[in-house]
Amino acid sequence: MNIKLVSTLLATTLAMPALADRLSTEPVQPIEPAVITEPEKVELGKKLFFDPRLSRSGFISCNSCHNLSMGGSDNLPTSIGHNWQEGPINSPTVLNSNLNVAQFWDGRAATLQEQAAGPIANPMEMASNHVLALDVLRSIPQYRAEFASIYGDEDITLERVTDAIAVFEETLVTPNSRFDLWLKGDDSALTQQELAGYNTFKEIGCTACHNGPGLGGTSFQRMGIVQPYITDNPSEGRVAVTGNDADRFSFKVPTLRNVELTYPYFHDGAYWKLEEAVDLMAKLQLGRELALEDIDNMTAFLKTLTGEQPSFTIPLLPPSNNDTPQPVPFEK
Repeated sequence: MNIKLVSTLLATTLAMPALADRLSTEPVQPIEPAVITEPEKVELGKKLFFDPRLSRSGFISCNSCHNLSMGGSDNLPTSIGHNWQEGPINSPTVLNSNLNVAQFWDGRAATLQEQAAGPIANPMEMASNHVLALDVLRSIPQYRAEFASIYGDEDITLERVTDAIAVFEETLVTPNSRFDLWLKGDDSALTQQELAGYNTFKEIGCTACHNGPGLGGTSFQRMGIVQPYITDNPSEGRVAVTGNDADRFSFKVPTLRNVELTYPYFHDGAYWKLEEAVDLMAKLQLGRELALEDIDNMTAFLKTLTGEQPSFTIPLLPPSNNDTPQPVPFEK
């Protein structure tokens, strides 16, 4: 056997136990690439995600607040909706949202499909209603043909619309970050500063909430455990869903994947600098006063969580026609 091949096989064999140990002992797991089993439905969901005609004004689409060119968010403290209304809460990223225990900051939607229905009828967001949105889609022959091809008939229902959007959103994962490569055994993927930041991240207790493939998104926690969080934002968190006063000011722990892209931070979007967010979370949630070096190291580590962004052709939307309900423009 070729000596070089023998050396390669030996190195791979020796590395396997170390790799298996790393994957089993670290509190974070790599994100795996999306497996697409329904490509036609994904394409339909992509069109609906980008189609502003689901909104009353014909101006706002899902992508308006979850911009796939900007980390799946809109980089605003709170989103801008119909008639330039400022929303009550920061828009969470749609990237890797399939890893979340529930959707929205308060978890009021159990699934991506349930979440997709909400903004269409929300008067502060897309400001349409489900009947009107479906009438728009039903008026367009190309959409009827696509629904028939995928679902077996031309009946365009809210369940089918949100199903297609959710299936598309499930493909919006960001694998192969430098941190993922390190988790999979590439010791050269992280610098010494970034590795030091990760060790501090674990040692001070961040992984109690930010763990798993998404580094978050799997639990609800009170904002301000050790010290209260001071904000003018009216959102009270999970209590709006459960009615349990113990859930007041508890919010879904956000994913830290792609966090350098999803500023400003927290449910009120009050902090624009990642270093400030790191410092504040250590104080409020863990009661820790971090040295500047630790803040810099942890910030460097967090930037290694930026993965491969979704890449696809922007969809060409089918045109409206004389039967399509016309949009209602913003009031001046």
